[in-house]
Amino acid sequence: MEALNQADTAWLMISCALVMLMTPGLALFYGGMVGSRNVLSSFMHSFIALGIITLQWVVIGYSLAFGTDTGWGFIGGTEFAFLNGVGLEPQEGSTIPHLLFMAFQMMFAIITPALISGAIAERMKFSAYLVFIVLWATLVYDPICHWVWGPDGWLGARGALDFAGGTVVHLSSGAAALICALVIGRRSRPGPPHNLTLTLLGAGMLWFGWFGFNAGSALASNDNAALALVNTHLAAGAAAFAWAVSEWLKQGKPTALGVASGLVAGLVVITPAAGFVGPMSAVIMGLVAGPICYGAVMLKGRLGYDDALDAFGIHGVGGALGAILTGVFAAAVWGGTDGVIAGNNDLFIENIIGVLAAAAYSFAVTFVLLKVIDVTIGLRVSGDEESEGLDANLHGEEGYHMGGAGALAETD
Repeated sequence: MEALNQADTAWLMISCALVMLMTPGLALFYGGMVGSRNVLSSFMHSFIALGIITLQWVVIGYSLAFGTDTGWGFIGGTEFAFLNGVGLEPQEGSTIPHLLFMAFQMMFAIITPALISGAIAERMKFSAYLVFIVLWATLVYDPICHWVWGPDGWLGARGALDFAGGTVVHLSSGAAALICALVIGRRSRPGPPHNLTLTLLGAGMLWFGWFGFNAGSALASNDNAALALVNTHLAAGAAAFAWAVSEWLKQGKPTALGVASGLVAGLVVITPAAGFVGPMSAVIMGLVAGPICYGAVMLKGRLGYDDALDAFGIHGVGGALGAILTGVFAAAVWGGTDGVIAGNNDLFIENIIGVLAAAAYSFAVTFVLLKVIDVTIGLRVSGDEESEGLDANLHGEEGYHMGGAGALAETD
């Protein structure tokens, strides 16, 4: 057993708090993009995940993700159910309390299903959403997490690399978001974002929290954490710029929403590679992420699906792109395994296998879950509820009270 390291423990406590902050940041990011009648409903999708997924994680989720493998590298057992055996001593090979590692990973488990809510905004029943995210976390997130990061998970054992969750978090949720958008159908009255200042503030909070997301995944206060932190910032900045340029060339104007979306795309793409690639590779990955994720978002108009807040275009496509580019740019000199540029094709192949497996699994299980929920309690609110807004109908509240001097005008 390793001795507890105070510096590592302090850094992971800070990182845990930073990743937790990302979920309220996501609420702002998504909440600003919906109509004013649905802002609280959108916020609730993130904030309720902080509650219900916390409970799921400590009861069974952590054990399924990080417990001893039950066979074939698919899922963990029940040894850590209800946090049994999760104490203050470091695990083998670790220098932080086991309980802190559990808490840090819990923040990943919370934000992942919340990311999916961007695809079903303004039209899904709150009760259906609650049932869906608990089942999805248990049947999709926990197994995929185990495949990559768990003891003897089959993707990790094959050599696939995912530093902080490009496949585990972003690809799995982005793939689910696409299925959600297809199954639940288009909004009856989509409108423009009601408050992009909220979205930009949320994007800034996500950027800030992502330092804990990526650099914290080094699980120590060391050189690898420093590399991940620098790479995180470089990729986000490069992607924000590249998305803005792409918009400028395509539409004649760069937009604030585009910059916000671009920086998040850069953060997503660097996530699986943050501790495995050099800084200039991170810049290149960000420059590639901007136009590719922008193009993926533009495709929804041509293909006719309503991914309301671009969860698939940014997180699904970005997560897959990041995993693939990790196989290209990774270098043993920075940590991990050499990729294609360093003369090794094996990592590239294994990461593609991981992308295909995780996407296919998330697609299939998400589809089944949605269909079962639809025929039992129903997925979608009524037409009248959708028209009047989900804030008043589902939560009995209003984000903005109209009618006073200077009141916010309806934009949807």
